[in-house]
Amino acid sequence: MEYSRSEAKAWAAENWKGCCNVIMPSFTSDLSGLNEEAIRFDVRKNIEHGFWGALIVSECATTDEEYVRFMEICVDEAGDDHKFLMHGTFDTQEKTVEMAKAAEKIGVEGILIGHPNSFYPKNEDEVYDHIKVIADATDLCTSLFITVQMNLNRLHPSGYPVDVIKRAAEIDNVVAIKYEVGRPGIAGDLEVYKALKGSGVLFSDPLEAHSPLSVEYFEQQWMGTSNYEWWGGEVPRYFNLLLEGKFEEAMEIYWRIQPARTARVAIQGTVSGANFIHRALWKYQQWLQGYNGGRMRQPVAKLNDAQMGQMRDALLKSGYTNVPDFDPQAFYDGRVKG
Repeated sequence: MEYSRSEAKAWAAENWKGCCNVIMPSFTSDLSGLNEEAIRFDVRKNIEHGFWGALIVSECATTDEEYVRFMEICVDEAGDDHKFLMHGTFDTQEKTVEMAKAAEKIGVEGILIGHPNSFYPKNEDEVYDHIKVIADATDLCTSLFITVQMNLNRLHPSGYPVDVIKRAAEIDNVVAIKYEVGRPGIAGDLEVYKALKGSGVLFSDPLEAHSPLSVEYFEQQWMGTSNYEWWGGEVPRYFNLLLEGKFEEAMEIYWRIQPARTARVAIQGTVSGANFIHRALWKYQQWLQGYNGGRMRQPVAKLNDAQMGQMRDALLKSGYTNVPDFDPQAFYDGRVKG
């Protein structure tokens, strides 16, 4: 690691700049194991598209051993050209800690701390304690995953207790807050940004549509994590322009990809309430932008022809000229056979 625990906040302030998307595992055609070459292919595509780094997704039915190997492959392929976050949403706190320790040895940059699906805290202290146990067990730069999927509206109407965020910001290696609750509107963004100001913790609203405002008014320098690869390299391109103060140039790209943005919002509405990210849809969106694609293990939401056609048409309307033909079989087979 290139920083000590006490240096984590300063390190992130200097080095966490840009867009962090996601890398999902690719499997062999019979789903019996990881497709290493396909994973390496996707890492290279990510670097080509200009991403700062990626979240190594843990919610795609990999075994513990496979997830460790998944991290090793990603880090080995990227070298110094890419950063990675471990996805800290395992079934138990103990397993998340175990994986964080493995991530440290492998050379992963940081961890995104979420909550296990069965975690049902009765009060704010239990939420904070969960975060602190994991953060204290690792020296990795830590981002908190503040999302509606955590089912914490009973503790705060925004979807996440603001006081927990304030307390967690004082932990040495908590360096960023991925804040995506308090919708509709972004009053919650403003509240949390003001609460974090002066703490050394980076504010991140992962909803890219908000980024022109959040960069200019909330000092956002790092955006993650989400499937920004749906737009190829356009989101890191316009986000970096925003960071450089080239607002008009950034907005030209921002509006050009609006058809794909609105299609993404519309199709996400079809799975509203499931609290289950449509990973197969994300995999298809990646494939449309040149990534491997490929079959995914269950449990995974089913993808249908209408959804695939809707996504492909949205890219065409956004001016993309390299969109592949409508060919579901080619998507399921993947670009890198294994």
